[in-house]
Amino acid sequence: MKPKGKLIIIGGAVDKGSFTESNFESQVENNLNFFEKGILKRIINESLKGVNSRIEIIPTASKIPEIVGPEYAKAFNFLGAENVEVLNIQKREDASTDENLTRIINADVVFFTGGDQLRLTSIIGGTPIHDKILEKYQNEDFIYVGTSAGAHSASKSMIYQGSSQEALLKGEIKITSGLGLIDHVVIDTHFVKRGRIGRLFQAVVSNPKALGIGLGEDTGLLVTEGEHMEALGTGLVILVDGRKITDTNITDVNLGEAISIKNLVVHVMNKGDIYLLSNHEMTIHPSK
Repeated sequence: MKPKGKLIIIGGAVDKGSFTESNFESQVENNLNFFEKGILKRIINESLKGVNSRIEIIPTASKIPEIVGPEYAKAFNFLGAENVEVLNIQKREDASTDENLTRIINADVVFFTGGDQLRLTSIIGGTPIHDKILEKYQNEDFIYVGTSAGAHSASKSMIYQGSSQEALLKGEIKITSGLGLIDHVVIDTHFVKRGRIGRLFQAVVSNPKALGIGLGEDTGLLVTEGEHMEALGTGLVILVDGRKITDTNITDVNLGEAISIKNLVVHVMNKGDIYLLSNHEMTIHPSK
């Protein structure tokens, strides 16, 4: 059964404009960058009630939730969305209260910020709020948005640790279970700037059925019906397809030794390009 909800995953390093500048509000059109006008605006447009949609920003992954949550709320407010609140879940018991669960039930959009994805999944995973998000994503016109850690956490398999420089040494990345909104993919973020291509290669060669998704900064994917993926934003989305791998030494080498991979397929997506998970076909958006 295809989910009725939508998934928007973003690569992180969100430049929302500086809300601390004294002239920000008087020069808002000059300060709002492409991300705000592009991806944040797209979230509003894709939501059930547009600017009237109920948006809950959840900064659980962040070490500074009191700063991060309100910053996103202000960004959405400047784009016309007024029904925006910050849902501060900092421990597992917060994810089980009737009050917080009711807020998720009434939400049209939940937006998980960046930070530490393991913190996010260890606090949210297996709670009533997690169950309700999965239920709404499957059965309602509902949007899960995640940036950075929030994007990592969206899939069933989640990278939570690993050196970019040593990622092609066996055992250098760590994978655990995410929140499970989408299966057969593994997601990495801050992808181009932090040089994380090797992390994704190792994740994919370990499980070639999983499509590797590398999200650049200020870049995202809109996933509809659980399979139709559209690139959003200013940067690149790198897809790593391991289904055609013909040989690898990953089972033969020891921990800490280099991994070899033969016939790994890589795609590069830009804004407007489409990729279908069902048949692994990519369509490049025609240039204007």
